[in-house]
Amino acid sequence: MAKKILVAVDGSFRSLNEVHYLGQMFEGAADVFLHLVCIVPSGQQPPVGSDWLAEEEKKNTLSGGTQTQLLAAQKHLKLAAHHLVRHGFSKEQVTTSVELSRLGVAADLVQLSRAGSYDALLVGRRGIGRLHSLLLGSVTKSILEKCWDIPIWVVDGHVDSRTILVPVDGSIHILKAVDHLGYIFKDIAGVEITLFHSTALFARRSELDLEKCARSFGAEWCQEHLLENKSVFHGPEQLLRENGFDMNSVHRLEVSRGLEPAQDIALQAWHKHFGTIVMGRRDPDVRKGLLGGVSDRLLGRTSDIAIWLIN
Repeated sequence: MAKKILVAVDGSFRSLNEVHYLGQMFEGAADVFLHLVCIVPSGQQPPVGSDWLAEEEKKNTLSGGTQTQLLAAQKHLKLAAHHLVRHGFSKEQVTTSVELSRLGVAADLVQLSRAGSYDALLVGRRGIGRLHSLLLGSVTKSILEKCWDIPIWVVDGHVDSRTILVPVDGSIHILKAVDHLGYIFKDIAGVEITLFHSTALFARRSELDLEKCARSFGAEWCQEHLLENKSVFHGPEQLLRENGFDMNSVHRLEVSRGLEPAQDIALQAWHKHFGTIVMGRRDPDVRKGLLGGVSDRLLGRTSDIAIWLIN
């Protein structure tokens, strides 16, 4: 089954880190399709009566500065697509488009993700380019606040490792995150996955919501792999096994170094040079406490890493 990723880029050098990450993680994967999009803020309202114009004709009504940004975006996307082709992607697997912002960059990206039924939206965490601030933290933060139905991959800095760290706590959120990971990397060799459990002093104990679990995985599966086996590792391992993973590439790790889970995760990722952290996100209405959610704190403590956030 084809896996579709929407990739938000801008004209900055740093946004090429996202392209490098994708080329490294999915080199040679024939079932991964990428759409690279650059959204350009127009800075002006469309002229009255322009609704009937074709998209290209509308662009001709824009200011000289905006048209220059559009041309720069097209050149940048061409460079990014060429980089991916060099990493083994076929030209059919990589498409590009330049869009004028209509609702604001964050809202536009969320809308495009939903309309295109993408499996994930990849954004950068930092970077200021000629095309303004697509990858500024404020835009990524806004996307995370607006979008809970699509996995968000946040790439920060330069990532070279294909090792993946997955914090597990026995919750339905983690099971969904591992299920997404298993689906994305099904039949893709060369990745190493470590399932990591923190027993830190202030770790929140997660209780499994059996009703939600049954809706996602079936009551029989939840009974066999979660209720009869109490290990926080067994359920995630079973999901990876069912996706055909070589279990010799899946490892367990349980430690407690810091005072709370985000600190343990960040230390482990830094110490072992993990390239990606896959996190489950709690529902937006769940109280997160004084320090915010673990994923929120983790985004502020890590660099040169990709963090996947799945609800």
